[in-house]
Amino acid sequence: QVQLVESGGGLVQAGGSLRLSCAVSGRTSSNYAMGWFRQAPGKEREFVAAISWSGGSTFHAQSVKGRFTISVDNAKNTVYLQMSSLKPEDTAVYYCGAAVGGVIDGPLSVNYWGQGTQVTVSS
Repeated sequence: QVQLVESGGGLVQAGGSLRLSCAVSGRTSSNYAMGWFRQAPGKEREFVAAISWSGGSTFHAQSVKGRFTISVDNAKNTVYLQMSSLKPEDTAVYYCGAAVGGVIDGPLSVNYWGQGTQVTVSS
């Protein structure tokens, strides 16, 4: 009952910035956790960041800590991933996910996925 649509991906030079958006529709709960994952070719889907729907708590993967920031704008029903100091290794398809269990600890905890948006970082 939750629909997610990512946008904002594209091609950016190393060191640049990009902001991804995840538009959320359908029934949500303050108990939901929202998250961003990424998947590079030939690799598993990797956790990037998570946030409670209320925005009260966040968690970022060590690999992106200090560079990426997850946030939520409840009024706009949108989750964001602000990415700065981008590196070529950040290149991946980025997916937004929602976990009804309230905790995102890996891809298997996600109940709903968006279609993904491609982020390509050139060297």
